[in-house]
Amino acid sequence: MGKVLTADQVAAYDRDGFVTPFRAVPAEQAAGWRDAMERTVLAFDREHPAEPGRRYASSRMKPYLLFRWAAEMVRCPAVLDAVEDLIGPDILVYHTTLWWKAAGSPNYVPWHQDGTYFGLAPHEHVTAWVALTPSTEESGCVTILPGSHRAGQVPHADRPDPAIMLSRGQTLAELPDTTGAVPIPLQPGEFSLHHTLVMHSSAPNNGTEDRIGLGISYIPARVRHTGPTRLSATLVRGANTHDHFDLERAPLIDMDDDARAAHADSIARFWRASELMPEMSLAH
Repeated sequence: MGKVLTADQVAAYDRDGFVTPFRAVPAEQAAGWRDAMERTVLAFDREHPAEPGRRYASSRMKPYLLFRWAAEMVRCPAVLDAVEDLIGPDILVYHTTLWWKAAGSPNYVPWHQDGTYFGLAPHEHVTAWVALTPSTEESGCVTILPGSHRAGQVPHADRPDPAIMLSRGQTLAELPDTTGAVPIPLQPGEFSLHHTLVMHSSAPNNGTEDRIGLGISYIPARVRHTGPTRLSATLVRGANTHDHFDLERAPLIDMDDDARAAHADSIARFWRASELMPEMSLAH
């Protein structure tokens, strides 16, 4: 018996590549995180708009190095308990993306696998998708193709499209039969877990409210980056037993000089790695 997941839920994750939903925090706390997110991210974006050629500002990447609300989210005990049931007690945050899909936005995420872009081995990365607003079929929630992770890493192609939220338009080279695809609706404060190789997508937001969530990439300490660049990650539980990454620290104050420097360094390493690894180039 795990801390959160039952034996049946662990079996479902192994079989289907995802398990959902779980409660991370009460809706009231999620609302507080959202308020803090909007205040800090918009302030940071005014100072640091998206660079030419990027589809979103740097605040969307690894916000837990800049903002206290995101640092709290990646360390949420309920989320970590569930992740520990899947990958063990020594847990690092490798990457995090803030997904902010505006109401009425045509933006979407095409069918893809997370593992294509990160250059990690072995493929044991788990994504926790934590909702800060309702994530529904109307607003373009994550949709998953159950069992598709068992196909392993499959080829992707770049499909430039300004509506695609992935930086390079990364899409499965051959679109799968999506007849059995399953939408993953979540309410504020809930989260889902999905495997790094499971095929998933999200549709445009046809709702009247922004769809906002944090996708957190957790890895066990034994996982390594396969490229030559020494990357950084945050230890959020247990011990850094293999020393594959330089350890990051949480910001003491939102956007202070130390936080900005740590964030800039980590993002620069990530982009440098992407330039050396074609499958990571302009990765989300």
